[in-house]
Amino acid sequence: MRVLALVTEAYGGYGGIAQYNRDLFAAMSGFAVAPLIEVLPRYARGRAEPAPERVRQHVAINDRQLLTLKAVALAEQLRPDVVFSGHLHLSPLAAWIARRHGARLVQQAHGVEVWPRPGEMRRRSLEAAHLVLCVSRDTRARVLAWADVPPERVRVAPNTVAERFTPGARGEARQRLGLGDERVILSVSRLDAGQRHKGQDRIIRLLPALAARGLDVLYLIAGEGDDAHRLRALATETGVAERVRFLGRTPDENIADLYRAADLFALPSTGDGFGIVYLEAMACGTPALGLAVGGAPDALADGELGVLADEEDLLEALAGALAGARTTPALSEAVRARFGRGAFRARLERAFCGVFEAAA
Repeated sequence: MRVLALVTEAYGGYGGIAQYNRDLFAAMSGFAVAPLIEVLPRYARGRAEPAPERVRQHVAINDRQLLTLKAVALAEQLRPDVVFSGHLHLSPLAAWIARRHGARLVQQAHGVEVWPRPGEMRRRSLEAAHLVLCVSRDTRARVLAWADVPPERVRVAPNTVAERFTPGARGEARQRLGLGDERVILSVSRLDAGQRHKGQDRIIRLLPALAARGLDVLYLIAGEGDDAHRLRALATETGVAERVRFLGRTPDENIADLYRAADLFALPSTGDGFGIVYLEAMACGTPALGLAVGGAPDALADGELGVLADEEDLLEALAGALAGARTTPALSEAVRARFGRGAFRARLERAFCGVFEAAA
């Protein structure tokens, strides 16, 4: 079975979509009948980590026309049985290649890219897919709201969490960050101006009210991007600059310790299709909070694993979560049972079963 995967990012990529693609390919390489997967990314922002056996990533091409030419040439060489489109923006190219080679088409849907009704070309390309994978129930509902596609072809396959995210030495992690007895809120996300829906500014604005309630809170913001200067200015304007610490991008090998050091992970986003960072924090035993919008209810298991809040009640939710926040191995175990690698692979293998059988 030969799979051509057209993606925005995978190995060497940064962010939730790149991580999902890496996890997807790793899971597929563990199927009972493992396919050969050729990955063509548009971006590779960092050093590419090794891919699993039977997965090969080609050099990233950040040019639409050159990417198209490379994809067409690669397809002619590979003669794929399945074409995987890792983003709606790549769906027209993926659909054309699938038609040309008589291949089955699989389309991935994450979040905001499928929230509005797309143009006709992208809509028809998604509707041609034999399988549409959605990271959450919310994403699935939004796709079905505008796409004329049989509902049984649209399956939910939520993110998974890496094995390295486990409870650990919390005291040592806090000491390395120079933390004392203050209550620590943590957010981990890109700080891109185009992703202001992540909601770090909502927490900054509530820090004075939390302090007025007698909560000694320090807010750690991990991530980099062109919106950092706005958030720094907001912290100064709000009078809480000393309570907000910008950490920049945290190396992958240190991110688990960062989660362990926090009392509460919070990302009050209004635009995430899922939110893998909630899983990572909770797998480290750290309580997590999100808004009851988009894919966060799936990641937080409708409040069973984490705290869900309405935006107007965010202050109360933060204060309540901080009052009771404590790390717990039981939370980590519950998250892994629901979202661990084994569950992820089994869910995907069931979803791909019909596609592979038809392509054989």
